[in-house]
Amino acid sequence: MKKRALVTGSGRGIGAAIARALHRDGWILTLNYCTRREPAEALARELECSVFQADVSNSRQAEALAEFAGPVELLVNNAGVSHFGLLTHQTDAEWERILDVNLTGVRNCCRAVLPGMVRAKRGCILNVASMWGLAGASCEAAYSAAKAGVIGLTRALAKEYGPSGIRVNAVAPGVIHTEMLDRFSPEELAGLVEETPLGRLGIPEDVANLCAFLASDAASFITGQTIAVDGGFLL
Repeated sequence: MKKRALVTGSGRGIGAAIARALHRDGWILTLNYCTRREPAEALARELECSVFQADVSNSRQAEALAEFAGPVELLVNNAGVSHFGLLTHQTDAEWERILDVNLTGVRNCCRAVLPGMVRAKRGCILNVASMWGLAGASCEAAYSAAKAGVIGLTRALAKEYGPSGIRVNAVAPGVIHTEMLDRFSPEELAGLVEETPLGRLGIPEDVANLCAFLASDAASFITGQTIAVDGGFLL
């Protein structure tokens, strides 16, 4: 019997690549988007799966998303937003939005699907964090704090729900070539490549392939881990 998965923020970029990798492995998918309907619906048509609009930072919408998806064996918390600027220039609303989506949104979706996983005595949760959650980034204080929180939450839930047969892991992407890099100039991107020991920017498929592995039976004894996909950037 095919297994069911829910991927948040899956209309584009890393989320879309994760959805494609899971579809390749035979998962029955529910996709999610918040504001960008067209790419999410186009991907749903491509993968012949369902799609649901929800802002995961809103607990009621996250619950509605989980109810729509039905009992799932895999949750991938990928939805996220970023902000670049000095902490002293950041408004309260900007700070709160970053934490609400990137951290509270993960909590909301985990809380919504975990009862079903506990009843089934099995399940897998993958949280997309960031290398900046491990190291911190200048001018990305809120984002770094939120992703560090995701890593802490991952470890806590792995301990809390391991006895119920549920694995919880995080992936920490490095510099991945998505729309989030649009603010960088070609010179800045070249500098990031130079700082990466493997000598290139990551692509969404680099993250997706790791997620597909962690969701598979081959990773059945791995939980509570945060695995960087950064080309060696943090070494």
